[in-house]
Amino acid sequence: MVINPGSVGCPGYDDDEPVLHKVETGSPDASYAILEKMNGHWGVTFRRVSYDHVAMSNLARERGRNEWANALASGWLDA
Repeated sequence: MVINPGSVGCPGYDDDEPVLHKVETGSPDASYAILEKMNGHWGVTFRRVSYDHVAMSNLARERGRNEWANALASGWLDA
């Protein structure tokens, strides 16, 4: 089973629904996880994949989305 514990397009965001919260991955990389059930127990392996996050950060900044630009550049909202 493959799950998405992060997002290549949004490694950091904040929101006020359902309650005020902030999510930051601390990494600009894309991420995914592989869940494997062996002998009745689940194991997880996290994977990170590099991509041209600098280009995406620059594009977000050019389009006036500075909060996204910071998250895309670093995985943190306040870079």
